[in-house]
Amino acid sequence: MNVEARQLEVLKAIIDEYVASQEPVGSKILAERHSLGVSPATIRNDMAVLEDAGLITQPHTSAGRIPTNRGYRLFVDKLATVKPLSPGERRAIEHFLTGAHDLDEIVTRTVRLLAQVTKQVAVVQYPSLTRSKVRHIELITLTAMRVLIVLITDSGRVEQSAIELQEPVSEALLVDLRNRLNSLAVDQSLTAVAERLAQFTQSYSGSDRITATLIATALIEMAVEKAEERVVLAGTANLARSTHDFSDEIHSILEALEEQVVLLRLVSDLGIRNEAITVRIGDEQPDAKLREMSFIATGYGAGVGSAALGVLGPTRMDYASSMRSVSAVARYLSRYLDDGGDNK
Repeated sequence: MNVEARQLEVLKAIIDEYVASQEPVGSKILAERHSLGVSPATIRNDMAVLEDAGLITQPHTSAGRIPTNRGYRLFVDKLATVKPLSPGERRAIEHFLTGAHDLDEIVTRTVRLLAQVTKQVAVVQYPSLTRSKVRHIELITLTAMRVLIVLITDSGRVEQSAIELQEPVSEALLVDLRNRLNSLAVDQSLTAVAERLAQFTQSYSGSDRITATLIATALIEMAVEKAEERVVLAGTANLARSTHDFSDEIHSILEALEEQVVLLRLVSDLGIRNEAITVRIGDEQPDAKLREMSFIATGYGAGVGSAALGVLGPTRMDYASSMRSVSAVARYLSRYLDDGGDNK
């Protein structure tokens, strides 16, 4: 694709103008509103080159031009850097998340925040328990024959399981089990912990081994069987501002967004790594119902690609601004989870 630097500037101006006005863009408008340094005639020639390259198109006779998905893709690929948030924007994000304690509240606040700052549909994937590492294991006596097991991961997720014992457990044994379990499990992946726990009970004998086995078995189930994925979204009402961007009924898009399997595929197919922004435009979407939309996403949380968050909107979206917001929220969310939700 042989497009010169000045023609790329014209493409950028067309995209900026179309995003703002929602109307096809002509050469006269570009000459008046954008400092391109060339005449309308030269701009028309550049637009002809861009149209021949499939980067812009004319929706109907005598109209201006609008970007194509290919044009958006080139524009996004040429965005060398994403501008950082202003101090005020950073403070707004920090204030929004400060005080959230459990993972459900953190995810809920994050998805609402993204929807508000981008005016798009926000999507946040819960961190997968199986990709997390253990931060702490706690054993709490409920009754003499009942123990609550609490598993806390580095992603902020908390799993609990109450188990019935075959005979009363002493506080000394519970303290010993707690210390050994944390020594064995902290900073280990849940998959590794499940494997290690298989040998954990060998150091105990008699009734203590039975108690240790019951607790170890419950922890293995918590580590292995809690592999479900969840995705939450917010801001679907923002689509009401963009109904003219979709050729079909918006109901099919809303139906797709209500399906967890569609949302899970949306984020899992990207192979996202932390801090890397991924942009999928229009017909690059795997689901046919979403092929008039773009998805901007990145990873967050402990480890590489532990979970993803992003925004969905019409292909006529402000890519630079949305990419900036997605990146900033993900970075802050990662730090917030790493610090255990402590105020910064």
